[in-house]
Amino acid sequence: YMEKIFTYELAGRPLIIETGKLAQFANGSCLVRYGETVIMATATASTKPRDGIDFFPLSVDYEEKQYAAGKIPGGYIKREGRPSEKAILTSRVIDRQIRPLFPNDLRNDVTVSNLVLSVDQDCSPEIAAMIGTSVAISISDIPWNGPTGGVVLGLIGDEVIINPSESQREESQMYVTLAATEKKICMVEAGANEVDDEKMLSAIEAGFNVVKDLVGFINSIVQEIGKEKFDYESSNIPEEVFSTIKAFAWDDMRKAVLSDDKSVRDEQVGALTEKVKTYLEENYPDSVSFLGESMYKLQKKVVRDYLFREHVRVDGRPLDQIRPLSAAVGILPRVHGTGLFQRGQTQVLTTCTLAPLSMSQTIDGLDNEDSKHYMHHYNFPGYSVGEAKSARSPGRREIGHGALAERSLVPVLPSQEEFPYAIRTVSEILMSNGSTSQGSVCASTLALMDAGVPIKRPVAGISSGLIVNEEDENDFLVFMDIQGIEDFFGDMDFKVAGTTEGITSIQVDIKVDGLSIEIIRQAFEMTRKGRLQIINEVLLPCISEPRKELSKYAPRIISLQIPVDKIREVIGSGGKVINKIIADTGAQIDIEDSGMIFISTPDQDKAQRALAIINGIVNDPEVGATYDGVVTRLMAFGAFVEFLPGKEGLVHISKMAWHRVEKVEDVVKEGDVVKVKVNEIDAQGRINLSMRDCMEKPEGFVEQAEAPRREGGDRFNRERRNGQGGQGGRGERPNYDRRPRRDSESGGQDEGPRPGSRSREF
Repeated sequence: YMEKIFTYELAGRPLIIETGKLAQFANGSCLVRYGETVIMATATASTKPRDGIDFFPLSVDYEEKQYAAGKIPGGYIKREGRPSEKAILTSRVIDRQIRPLFPNDLRNDVTVSNLVLSVDQDCSPEIAAMIGTSVAISISDIPWNGPTGGVVLGLIGDEVIINPSESQREESQMYVTLAATEKKICMVEAGANEVDDEKMLSAIEAGFNVVKDLVGFINSIVQEIGKEKFDYESSNIPEEVFSTIKAFAWDDMRKAVLSDDKSVRDEQVGALTEKVKTYLEENYPDSVSFLGESMYKLQKKVVRDYLFREHVRVDGRPLDQIRPLSAAVGILPRVHGTGLFQRGQTQVLTTCTLAPLSMSQTIDGLDNEDSKHYMHHYNFPGYSVGEAKSARSPGRREIGHGALAERSLVPVLPSQEEFPYAIRTVSEILMSNGSTSQGSVCASTLALMDAGVPIKRPVAGISSGLIVNEEDENDFLVFMDIQGIEDFFGDMDFKVAGTTEGITSIQVDIKVDGLSIEIIRQAFEMTRKGRLQIINEVLLPCISEPRKELSKYAPRIISLQIPVDKIREVIGSGGKVINKIIADTGAQIDIEDSGMIFISTPDQDKAQRALAIINGIVNDPEVGATYDGVVTRLMAFGAFVEFLPGKEGLVHISKMAWHRVEKVEDVVKEGDVVKVKVNEIDAQGRINLSMRDCMEKPEGFVEQAEAPRREGGDRFNRERRNGQGGQGGRGERPNYDRRPRRDSESGGQDEGPRPGSRSREF
């Protein structure tokens, strides 16, 4: 093996490909350096085809190692476990980029692995992996019709940015991953902040021009060190067998597939398959083994013939018509928000759950994102397609579809400051007959609005399909709202979600070797028409705006901004203060390093009580303010009352009632909850409280001078001199470093926040 180094400049940063040194047992391998990002890409194929399968067995892995970002994995085991969601999504992106370019009749196992060794946040490891995959397969002996190249597109203002840096990604209005060959675009994955369709198309075209030059660079590597492709055993059906089956069953298949009901169509095709099987057993017994694949191929040709030659769809729709649509909200009484969306025989039920921000998802990945407050999950049970299979943990497809719907809705969600909730939507696929991911987008919009989440605008998703003439690739047909059979036998599933203002997500799955700009243009025009129809004719008539009130079962959250230097006082030593507030009020309280506090509880009174206590801690007590306090100690001359966590004052015996009190014990005992009013804060910060000023004064009451009490003055002053009973609690010295206070006759804690803090209620 000969070591080679190839260099290229991509988006102003060095791209270095090293070959012939590492992983030499793989069919093809390379080390990709992009900036300080380093990826090891390998492609390996089995020497023999796998028996008994009718598909190409390709596996794509993208392995994130925490050491690549200078981190140690979290958890008890301290090693990487199952792939992260982002790693799974990256694997899917790479898979969609390369799969259509392998021969259809190849049955040898092929495994592509991308090992992330070092991460430079300005140089996307995903793009390095896409390029490394293309190089590894291209220089190997594995049959493949590449190479491909990939870039990320950003948009700042009207300028398209190729492979934006980390700071540019924060400003960008979109994040589009694009892969292409020298002639066609073969993969698009996008998240966007309501970007106009024309701007998106222009950006894709600009990125395509960059990729074509990158592919030229990879071709130069292949020309220098590429291996000769190996011969393989074709799995194609013998032409004479298929011709026999086609001649016998063509007309019957044309009748069998014509139905708008998937179950009826499946039943008719199943009956025809049995008829063909009997025919082969009687006349061509050696051909029975090719029955399954032959019937699939025959059904595919019939459906494509209907669409392309006759412009007829199996359910009778015109090419630009969406199947019947319906929507409903508020279906489940205890759930915070629900939405049911149906398009033809695709039916999705989405629920929305609101929770405190502390329930946000923690992300343990290689980039700098450490949490997210919006989560969308997608479940695809067997019964949705009439299959008897038990529920399992989500696979790559479920994770990918959930992430696509999540990406579609993020641009219209309110900020955490506007709506301080963690939000989880879950889409349950109840029936599946084409484009359930886009049905999830529509159902999630309904659920969010039903839950009272103040989204900017409704989001809808729709997909378009493609049929390309096998004899002339420039002759093609684009059509709206593909159902399952058109997805299986067509050449493209072009999913676009967005609002009335622009695109929020794109995902393109193709089965041909690529798409032209003209195909993408027509797909944009068709999907825009479709999403506007869904929004205006279905979603908005169902629920015109987000509900003004949250469900009575959803938590109410009050946000409060306090000075950072007050956080310690609210938490207290060892968490004593905040834990006491939580115990006393039953509210959940979360404090951020910025001084933002979130109080969460379904009980509004408890939330207000917790807010009052925190405001009292953060803002110095004011003369005239009233509080609920707890009697902590009894003295002959009065009682000490803790009216805020860690803050005590003295209620003199003369201020306990409007009548003369002979003994303190006649009125209160330790542990009693009493309402007190701040009457005085002296120069040393000691607080004098009154209970009687919180009571109604008796009619005709006349203040009389107090008779001397034997233990009153001397002991009272002695206690005060010893530091008892003032600001700061039991036995602590008074706080002499205090800010000037306003003399106010009003201002209980239920009258709003004090100076220095800001609160908002949701």
